[in-house]
Order: sequence, then structure tokens, then C-alpha cells
Amino acid sequence: MRLIRICLIALFLSCITLCTAWGEQLDASRSGTIDLLLERAMDKNLISGGVVVIGDHAGILYSTARGEINRAGSDNLTDRTVFDLASLTKVIATTPAVMKLLDQGKISLLDPLTRWFPEFVGTDREDATILNLLTHTSGLRDFDLSSGDAMKAAINRAAAEKTHSRPGTSFNYADINFILLGELVHRVSGKTLDVFCHDELFAPLGNSATMFLPPREMTDVIAPTLGFTGGVVQDMNARRLGGVAGHAGLFSSGNDLARFARLILGSGTIEGKRVLSERVVNQMTAPYFYSNGRVVRGLGWDIESPFSAPKGSLFSEVSFGHTGYSGSSIWIDPKQDLFVIVLTNRLNYRDTSTFNQLRRDISTIAAASFTVADDLLRLTGPLEVARITAELMRPALATVKPPARKTKVRLLAYASQARSHHQPAKKPGKKHRQKSGKIRRV
Repeated sequence: MRLIRICLIALFLSCITLCTAWGEQLDASRSGTIDLLLERAMDKNLISGGVVVIGDHAGILYSTARGEINRAGSDNLTDRTVFDLASLTKVIATTPAVMKLLDQGKISLLDPLTRWFPEFVGTDREDATILNLLTHTSGLRDFDLSSGDAMKAAINRAAAEKTHSRPGTSFNYADINFILLGELVHRVSGKTLDVFCHDELFAPLGNSATMFLPPREMTDVIAPTLGFTGGVVQDMNARRLGGVAGHAGLFSSGNDLARFARLILGSGTIEGKRVLSERVVNQMTAPYFYSNGRVVRGLGWDIESPFSAPKGSLFSEVSFGHTGYSGSSIWIDPKQDLFVIVLTNRLNYRDTSTFNQLRRDISTIAAASFTVADDLLRLTGPLEVARITAELMRPALATVKPPARKTKVRLLAYASQARSHHQPAKKPGKKHRQKSGKIRRV
């Protein structure tokens, strides 16, 4: 009981500290909380390791890493370790590539698919547009690709699919939308998606660790996904498409992703160099699809949806981001000038609830530690941090066991013996019966 009181007092004092130190950089106790979140996830076999990078438009404010790249005795994970980004490919590569073409006047968001994909002529998808693909409102649904000419098979299958909903009327997250967008970049620019992104985005940005199809000599610095060695994309459809696809296949590091996030927070510029136009950044991160407040989507980017766990509890309503199946996520808040990147070696793909809670808690701690809070944030921030801290303390408190029952049983036995000296013996009642010389409850 005394230990519980001490823990509660410590928790209360930590809340006071958070309130008085609001606006300062992440102190040792709060950075330790993020480390502890990663370590607890490792203890639960949720991940084998992870990297967290937090920053603003000017640079990295905090980074940490736990675990090793692939096995005991290998190098430790760092913010320069390369990870399979899975669906982050959609927003780090494909979306800005499409927006580049838009900025160059080569396409329009309202272009029907039939302009670039004649395979859709005469089908139920003739009304679908590039905008519908970017917002996952095309009505298309996912399917597994066959071997052979996977891209041709993907386009023909999508064109032949029966209508599930009219384009633009409902949200259905589907990789096929971005598989088509990746091919769109190829057909419009004449360059494959990987070459276009390198020439137009990653090289100008200075992101040398961001690429499709990483070479074999990089294997030792690439974190493997479950069941696949470093450098081999986990997504099966991406592999059937040759490792270059609009929905998955990109690899990058925490350090490189931080530069990309800084580019977005800088409205398309970083360190005085313009890579994207301000118009492009504003356009792709604005809400383009709204459904009862439950789903709000930008162009490629998630603003509010069932996939928004990395938003945490304290990011603003204008923040946006994305997640990746391999255990990656990025969330950017232009209002609070903050980004959070989480990259992990994910092990457990079934317990999505616990994994999403990890993403949510990391973002909440980051926002509570680095943002200049408004009145609501000043109130809720310390409370959210206290909640997360309490959750982390719960396993330790669970080890504090109450006094053993046998102490009470012994007292009852002594009381029974004492009564036997002063009154005649009675038959055992319903409350306590004697068995083998011991008193037991029934």
C-alpha cells in the first residue's frame, strides 16, 4: 500500500512538472517515457526494435532507437537505419510525384482515368478521376495480382471490376488506387516511378537513403521485415510488380523522412532550396473528401479516419499523416510546427489495437513535450501524459501483492480455539468448515 501511495505521489508531481515546464524541450523523464514505450512493446513481442524521430521545420528535436537491426550481436538501430516503408510509399513518393506533374501542367485532378488508361473506356469506371484515386473514392477494391505481367493484369482487373459505389461517394482504402497512380506517373512522364521520384524529389531533397530496390550492399543497414531479409519489399503485390509500385516498395530512414517532413512544414522549401511549390503542398494536405466527420482525406494524406492512430490525442485538426503495414508511420502538424516519425521492426501483425496504441501514445508524448500549447492543450496535455505514465506503471504495480489470505485464516483459527475454552464445541457452520485440520472458505 505504501508503494502504491509513493507511485501516485510521484505521478502527481510529474503532472505538476509538466505544467510548469510547458514549452521546454523534451526533458530526461519524458524522453525516457518514449524509450520505455518502445521497450515495453519489445517485451510484448510487438516489435523487435524501433526508431522515433521528432522535429519541426528547422530540424530534428529528438530521436531515439531501441533494438538491433536484425539479430543479436548486429548493429543497433539508429535514425539512419533503412526501413521498408510499406504504405508510406503512397505519401512520400507517389502523391508528391503526381502533384509534381500537376504543377507542371501535364495533368489535372479532374482528368478521367480514360485519358491515361484507355483500358477503362466502356467500363463502369469511366467517370472515375485522378482525384478519386488520390482520395480512395474510386470505388475500386483490392485484389491479389497474378505473376507475369502484373501491371497489365492489375489494370485489366480494375477496369473489369463491377461497380461497388459511384466514384466520389464513399471512402474505401485500396492499394489499387495507388498502383494505378504509380503507372500514371510512368505514362505521363515517360519515366518509371522510381526514376521520376529520384530525379524530381529525393535527389533535390538530399535523401540518399530513400529509394526503391535498394542494392544488396545496403543489406546490413536495412531492417528486415518479418520473414524477409533487408532490402526485399514485404508487400507481395509490390514484389510481383518488380519492387517498384505506387502503393508500396519504398525504403527510407528516420533521418531522411525527417528531411521530407521538414520540406512539408517549410511549404516546399528546406534549407533555402525549393523542391515542391507551396501550392502543391497546400493542395495535397487540404481536405478533399469529408464523410460525417469520421473520414477526412487529403490528396493521399490521411487527416481523420480509422487509420489515424499516429495523430495521438494532442495534434491539431489540420494535422495529417499516414501509416505503413510494416510498422511505420508519419504525422505532421503545420499548426504546431511538429512532426513525429515511427519506424519499427514489427513482429505482431494481428494485435493492431495494441500497435496503434503505441503509435498514439508516442505522438501524444511528443505533442505534449514540444508544442506551444493553447488553453485546451495546457489542460489536456499533462493529463494525457499522466495517463500514459500510469499505463506504463501498471505492470510494476501488479507485482505488489496484497497480504496472503492465510494470515486472516490463522486469526480465525485462533479465535475459534479461544472460543472453545469458554463454550461447548459446535458443529461447523455454513461459513467455515474444518477439513484436514485447516479452515477453508466455502
